[in-house]
Amino acid sequence: MTDHDRLFKELLSTFFVDFLDLFLPQVACQIERDSVRFLPQEYFADLTTGEKKIIDLLAEVKILGQDAVILIHVEAQSSSEADFAQRMFFYFARLYQKYGHRIYPIVVFSFDEPFREEPCTHCVEFAGLKVLEFNFTPIQLNRLHWRDYLSQSNPVAAALMAKMQIAPNDRPRVKAECLRLLATLRLDLARVQLISGFVDTYLRLNVREEGMFQAEIGKLEESEQVGVMQIVTSWMEQGIEQGIERGAEQEARSLILRQLTRRIGDVSPEVRSQVQSLSLKQLESLGEALLDFSEPDDLVSWLRTLSA
Repeated sequence: MTDHDRLFKELLSTFFVDFLDLFLPQVACQIERDSVRFLPQEYFADLTTGEKKIIDLLAEVKILGQDAVILIHVEAQSSSEADFAQRMFFYFARLYQKYGHRIYPIVVFSFDEPFREEPCTHCVEFAGLKVLEFNFTPIQLNRLHWRDYLSQSNPVAAALMAKMQIAPNDRPRVKAECLRLLATLRLDLARVQLISGFVDTYLRLNVREEGMFQAEIGKLEESEQVGVMQIVTSWMEQGIEQGIERGAEQEARSLILRQLTRRIGDVSPEVRSQVQSLSLKQLESLGEALLDFSEPDDLVSWLRTLSA
């Protein structure tokens, strides 16, 4: 089972200001960007269900040019629930009571279905009196189109395009575009792995789609191809380190052969056989070395070094 809550919390807490830049620039421009402080997890008893609920993310930030702070509360909601807006109000009321600061509530709806617009208001009215109107900012990913975020130089866009509105035939292209964008951001290795792992979790491709994915990589500019292939190779290496999950041994060989074909053209049956017989450690080395190949002889020369 995919741990949606953990994946989204890790992504949004690591790239919190980037998240605000992407979806709420009107908020991002009013805070001191280096003042973000995440508060301890809050546990609340849901009186309607009897269950214990945990606030996903609660950040304290300073207002730009003021001696004041606000709280930004973000919930990542992976399923559509009746009365969810009411639950958000309960969270708001208890946080407001505890901290006494202004609170900006946000919900990231990450489910695939339904596609209808989710309610983002909780009202209490009686006899012509509006007792309460509570609103939060909704970000419903399945109502956003991935193409609208292609030009956003933002790590959160690189990750969340994988959960946006995607036609089935576009899945390989979207995965390639997510990695292309990621490769241009020049992030450190840990952050690259966080985002690429997020994308790979939500855009797992079948055999046919993998072929289309490789074709999409081949359409990229040379520098972008190199960056994307480095990320894809790191998936293979990570799979090896984690115990060769999901049949990674055969997957690694297939991936390397596809990458070789893209780099140097068709590989002869004899050379293909040699690649198929390589150990996992040798495949890992080849995955790094092939980034410098430009013709079939480069592969042949590399294979010769193994027996030298």
